[in-house]
Amino acid sequence: MAHERAHAARIEDGIVREVIVIPYQEEDRDDLVTAFCNSIGIQGTWIDTSFTGKRRGCYAGVGYTYDSKIDAFIAPSVEVPESSLILEPVHDPTLNEFISPVVEP
Repeated sequence: MAHERAHAARIEDGIVREVIVIPYQEEDRDDLVTAFCNSIGIQGTWIDTSFTGKRRGCYAGVGYTYDSKIDAFIAPSVEVPESSLILEPVHDPTLNEFISPVVEP
């Protein structure tokens, strides 16, 4: 079965800036992916990203890092701001009361 389309990620300073769908390029060659994107007026460095994640670790998303040494995309780590945490009292059956959580700085 021949592929009809592919996905390309524009890389700038090691970060994925955008991901688009393009016609399939021979053998997933990044030089052809970049040449195609540049030829239609979308300048930059473009590389193939597998929608199924079979190539380069995972499917690239905007904000992902591209590590050229291991030829893989890396999802950004998600940090939860402390102010968004909701702490609820915990019921202690031995004391038959609710204990309020303590947040230490």
